Amino acid sequence: KTLAELQAIRDKARMQVGLRSEGGAELRVQVGMATCGIAAGARPVLNAFVEEAAKRGLQNVMITQTGCIGICQFEPVVEVVNTKDGSKVTYVKMTAEKAVRVVNDHLVNGNVVTEFTIGANS
Repeated sequence: KTLAELQAIRDKARMQVGLRSEGGAELRVQVGMATCGIAAGARPVLNAFVEEAAKRGLQNVMITQTGCIGICQFEPVVEVVNTKDGSKVTYVKMTAEKAVRVVNDHLVNGNVVTEFTIGANS
């Protein structure tokens, strides 16, 4: 690897670490990563959120994993929490493709993707 390639890898890793630390984030994305979530495909969902947020350079978003959210029949489950007012949106039956849309519509533009929410799927 060249020095430039190594620096690019370092910068990407720093960005991903930043996405997983508290540091003033306005939105916290919690991906359910208990055994039920992992079995339903939560790992690619988590990776898609991290990669898409890093690609877009989102500074106000923290992406993290959590244990069982308690609605296993709707896994993979993702909660987007507004850290300022405590409001929460619960997305269910997520895929990596849906995660990219949530980043674009909800995290970037502030528009909840209602067809992916628990209210639309229960």
